[in-house]
Amino acid sequence: MKFIKTPVKGMCDMLPSDMRLREHIFAMIRETYATYGFMQIETPVMEHIENLTSKQGGDNEKLIFKVMKRGAELQRALDAGKQELADNGLRYDLTVPLSRYYANNKEKLPSPFKALQMGSVWRADNPQKGRFRQFTQCDIDILGDETNLAEIELITATSAMLTKIFAEIDITDFTIHINDRKILRAAALQAGFQEEDITSVLISLDKFDKIGLQGIRSELLENGYAASAVDAYLSMYENLQEGISCADFCKEISEEYLEASVVENMDEILACVKPMLADGVKIVFDPTLVRGMGYYTGPIFEISIDGYSFSIAGGGRYDEMIGKFSGQDVSASGFSIGFERIITILKDHMDKAGQSVQNGTVFLLDKKVSLERKQEIFAKAKQLRAEGNVVSIQPMRKNVKRQIEMLEAEGFQKFEKIYE
Repeated sequence: MKFIKTPVKGMCDMLPSDMRLREHIFAMIRETYATYGFMQIETPVMEHIENLTSKQGGDNEKLIFKVMKRGAELQRALDAGKQELADNGLRYDLTVPLSRYYANNKEKLPSPFKALQMGSVWRADNPQKGRFRQFTQCDIDILGDETNLAEIELITATSAMLTKIFAEIDITDFTIHINDRKILRAAALQAGFQEEDITSVLISLDKFDKIGLQGIRSELLENGYAASAVDAYLSMYENLQEGISCADFCKEISEEYLEASVVENMDEILACVKPMLADGVKIVFDPTLVRGMGYYTGPIFEISIDGYSFSIAGGGRYDEMIGKFSGQDVSASGFSIGFERIITILKDHMDKAGQSVQNGTVFLLDKKVSLERKQEIFAKAKQLRAEGNVVSIQPMRKNVKRQIEMLEAEGFQKFEKIYE
């Protein structure tokens, strides 16, 4: 059988230069979020299949890498037929695992609990630029805070983190979009849709940037909805002005469907976040923002950057998910950072991204170097490392010029050739 040297489709090998850049960004994420009081946790990469197929993950549930039962248990399932052959699955995000984690460990954690989680997730998706089947997510969540302080902290902390990262490539501008699922629901009901129609209607609205209002109209009509409801619904989105306020968008929505406190809450979040943002960073109320996850219950947010078709971060409030594990709802809000997409942007704007190795020195030893001289070099390297320097000791290759060029590409600056 012939071995295959390339990685599985949608998964990547990481070169040393890749890892230096990634670890550099990880460090900035940890440092920034730590200043806001977030504490790092870790959850297993596999979850119970029941948790992953609970209809909370939207379309991601169609992309689960399932893990089959094993041994005699698998054989029994095969013999019985029609039984689920998988009992576990690789996590497709970090929110479902966090909810299980909190339900299981709540008594050991402070309240509110500010969590930072970073790790790999897996989706059986169609790979493309910035989108992989195995990729890293970085999430911050605040659990046990029912006030809008949670959203304000999440947005300002994430904005500060992205401002710090993008400053290294002289990008200062990005936009934070914010909406509320309650507003989305109320707009649909106001137009004449029924409660059971809302999920389907929002799936269509979520394609606003891709297919426009006419595409949404066609899709809704094809799905069998009344033209009167479709026309009334889309009329709310036909003449949206840049910078429209939440109050202006919601002024035609009856209080039967939308409480005034929802608009007040949005205005408070915007008023508190705006003064905290760096120059070039905007936050806007965006009535077309949907977010695909079915578990969102309140404010939702997303960050975009000019020149890229994908968002670089997104999240929202999900007050009902933890209760599915514990039997008691817990207020929760979170922000997920598209780590791989940030890496993609950095590489697009940086030459030899993450290459520098501070005070990097390489001793290149000829094969004829004596034992005594080797001992001297090792002692010198020990001293340099104790002083905080990076030191590598290597055998000198025949093509030493090429060897040095390769080491320079990895960020080393100093070289000593030892011949005796």
